[in-house]
Amino acid sequence: MKQQIITALEAPTKDWQLILNTVVSSFNCSTGTLHFLEEKTNLLKVQAYVGIPDFLVPKLSVIPVGKGMAGIAAERREPVEMCNLQTDSSGVAKPAAKETKVEGSIAVPLLLNDTLYGVIGIGKQVPYDFSENEIKELLQITEAISQVIKNP
Repeated sequence: MKQQIITALEAPTKDWQLILNTVVSSFNCSTGTLHFLEEKTNLLKVQAYVGIPDFLVPKLSVIPVGKGMAGIAAERREPVEMCNLQTDSSGVAKPAAKETKVEGSIAVPLLLNDTLYGVIGIGKQVPYDFSENEIKELLQITEAISQVIKNP
């Protein structure tokens, strides 16, 4: 896992914006979102975002589990990836997501011991398939974030 992310997660006060910014830049991405699960409502609520146009922020502030890439990653409890979100016809990506101009993207659930804590999503403005190693590293990062959420 990237040292800057470990350092940010070990800070006494968690700066979720800084943590997300660090993840986004570590993977050479241009956009990112970090949502935490609100268990009683089964909704993902945004904690931080980067590179998202202002007019889209209200649409991504609250996401139901099972809706859009983040919601489906949460529901399936596994990463959901798109090489090119702009050409997606599967229905996984919501129409508003295409307005980000992101192409290669991935949403990864925050899981620890099969408990869901939220989802992190990152994206590039070019078609892109995340490698097995990148996905493995993202899973390690999301597990570390989940540990912090569980034990603040």
